[in-house]
Amino acid sequence: MIVLAGEDENDCRILAELIRAHHPGLGNSKIVRINDPVRLKKKTGGDLESSVRTLVGKARGKALQQKGSLVAFAVHEDLDGYADERYRSVRKNIADELDRQCPADSAYALAAWESEGWLLLFPEAFPRVRPKWKIPAQLRGKNTGLIDDPKGKLKRELKSPAFRESDGPLIAEAAAKHGLLTAPVGHNRSHADLLADLGGWTPRT
Repeated sequence: MIVLAGEDENDCRILAELIRAHHPGLGNSKIVRINDPVRLKKKTGGDLESSVRTLVGKARGKALQQKGSLVAFAVHEDLDGYADERYRSVRKNIADELDRQCPADSAYALAAWESEGWLLLFPEAFPRVRPKWKIPAQLRGKNTGLIDDPKGKLKRELKSPAFRESDGPLIAEAAAKHGLLTAPVGHNRSHADLLADLGGWTPRT
């Protein structure tokens, strides 16, 4: 059982598609989500240790509830900032604590700025969801970890219909369906770090 936790369901659905595309051997492992909102990025020391312990406990409980064992746990948060030195410090601190406490493979998906920054790596997926959507040149092939407020930019650029946060999972699903998730256009340090974590997970049969 692979358990996800995140800020909301949309983020977790995007994360699930990335896991399916990049896990070295997902096998028959089911992906499920715990509903508790994640609030780790500003915590340190004992507060962080306690919060991670609670999340890991709930992940183990979710796996048992689903009559399975916890084989991997992935946690998502939006950084609301660039993939810079602060990002590296926050991610390392929390990823290390998660790895220390989790009895299974783990990954900390700290998206810079937010999940929409990852979606911009797959511009050709957008018209697969809404034919009139086209990612403009100034947002294509970039370091999307250095694009501030990508969600706001997508809302301003994509009309007929207007882009909504709930469209994110649909874009990730389209990218997966058309083989785009393994061929990003551009770069994002936070996306690359997540894939590195997933690449280290134990293959499943």
